[in-house]
Amino acid sequence: MKLVGLTGGIGCGKTTVLEVFQQLGVPCFVADRKAGAYYNEPGFLKEIRSLFGDSVFDANGKADKAAIARIVFADKEKLAKLNALIHPRVINDFKMWAQQQQAPYVIMESAIIYEYDLQRHLDVVVTVYLEKEERLRRLELRDKVSREVIEARMRNQLSAEEKMDRADYVILNYEGNPRNRQVATLDRWLKK
Repeated sequence: MKLVGLTGGIGCGKTTVLEVFQQLGVPCFVADRKAGAYYNEPGFLKEIRSLFGDSVFDANGKADKAAIARIVFADKEKLAKLNALIHPRVINDFKMWAQQQQAPYVIMESAIIYEYDLQRHLDVVVTVYLEKEERLRRLELRDKVSREVIEARMRNQLSAEEKMDRADYVILNYEGNPRNRQVATLDRWLKK
């Protein structure tokens, strides 16, 4: 079984591409979704409290992910510490999940595969590419946040062009581009 990473910059359309793979019956693991579940685990919350303090918890003891995001996107050191808590868990959970799958290949979707050296655990990395201006336009519409907020988040990731240069394969995700055909071609190759 091949372990495939699917990555790309924020707003490039990774989720849309992942849905096409899922329609083809490919088992897909979404790293962000798995990481979000850790916020329900007492041990993880204890580590969050020691890293960020009580200010990121509500009266019920639930972590405020938006407050944490505001902190980490303004402080690269805190972001690195948060990711050091999350990513070893994610890759371990992905590997255990992959062992339970019956398929020629599985996909782990994560925006930050290269940023945290996760590619060393994978056989192939696919990057979804879309130019920055179109990504900004889409994100402003989708997230209803300012361009400055989006660009601050982008600065915490490698550029889309660098991800594209490092990838084994690239899916160009422009409107009118045959995205489904690109995915189907890649699916056939990965099954060999």
